[in-house]
Amino acid sequence: MKNNPLMIFIGCCLVPLIMAYLALKLDWIPSASSNKGEFLTQEIKLQDWQQSEHKQWTIALNHPAQCEQACAEQLHALNNLYVALGKNQGKVDMAILGQAQQQTLRWRELPAVDVLQPASLYLIDHMGLVVLQYPYHVEPQQNRLTQKGLLKDLKKLLNYSRSS
Repeated sequence: MKNNPLMIFIGCCLVPLIMAYLALKLDWIPSASSNKGEFLTQEIKLQDWQQSEHKQWTIALNHPAQCEQACAEQLHALNNLYVALGKNQGKVDMAILGQAQQQTLRWRELPAVDVLQPASLYLIDHMGLVVLQYPYHVEPQQNRLTQKGLLKDLKKLLNYSRSS
C-alpha cells in the first residue's frame, strides 16, 4: 500500500479541526477558573482616576452613606488585608469608595460608585478599571474565606506583573 502525500496532508489538517469541534460540542474543556473573585458583568472605569498617581493595584471598599455595620466590619477587614500584604504593601493602594465614619489616614477616599454593591471589596488596576468583586457575606467565616481569596488573587497578579 502506497502512502499518498495529499491524503496525509488532508488528514493532518482535518483531524485537529474535528477534535477541536468535538471538544467544544461535548464540553471536554474544563470551565473552572483560578480566580477567587467575581468578574464584573459590565465594565466600570472610575472617573478622574488618572488625576492622581496610583500603584499597580488598589483594594477598594464600596462605602456608601447608608452602609453602617457591614461597612464597619469590612473597614476592619481592609486594615487586616493591608497588614497581610506584608512585603507587597508598597505595590498596593487601599481606597474607600465613599466616606467612612472613622477617620483613616492610610486609605484614599474616592467618590462612591452607585452601581457597585455596598460593603463589597473590589480590585482595581492602575488605570482605574474595576476588575474583580469580592462580595460581603454576613457569616464571618465566609467573609474570611473571601478575603483570603482576594489575597491569593492579588499575589498572583503581582507575580504576573513582575514577570512581564
